[in-house]
Amino acid sequence: MDRLWAPWRENYVRRLKKERGCIFCRVKKGTRADYVIFKTRLSIVMLNIYPYNNGHLLVSPLRHIRDISQLSDDEMLDLFKCLDRAKKLLHKALKPQGYNIGLNLERFGGAGITGHLHLHIVPRWSGDSNFMPVISDTKIISQSLTQLVKHLKNADK
Repeated sequence: MDRLWAPWRENYVRRLKKERGCIFCRVKKGTRADYVIFKTRLSIVMLNIYPYNNGHLLVSPLRHIRDISQLSDDEMLDLFKCLDRAKKLLHKALKPQGYNIGLNLERFGGAGITGHLHLHIVPRWSGDSNFMPVISDTKIISQSLTQLVKHLKNADK
């Protein structure tokens, strides 16, 4: 994107420069808990604060590991159960017509956060890639993260 004026993001960028360490580990310790949708003994599901689409969630093991080969059997099962639960609550809350689900491993695999394994689940709708990304390299997301967290948590009840 060339420019997207979003003045509320400046606070995040300034805070990000001050914060050190892994975002998932900070969330595990209680920092940024306002973006957590749910947590189990082994995994966490939270909003991506730079979403590809409305409802973009991240599913991560709580343990700080970098690759799927490092997951224990219990972590692997829990991670995929959390992925399934996240997909169901997205379906209930947002009614998407499809999903992109995947892993970006390491920097050259597209990972923005390279040190802590996480899955992406991105809800998709017909026409969600309209002229704005094509013409102006800008993605419009019509719901605030705060509204979305409340909506998804209510759908998980």
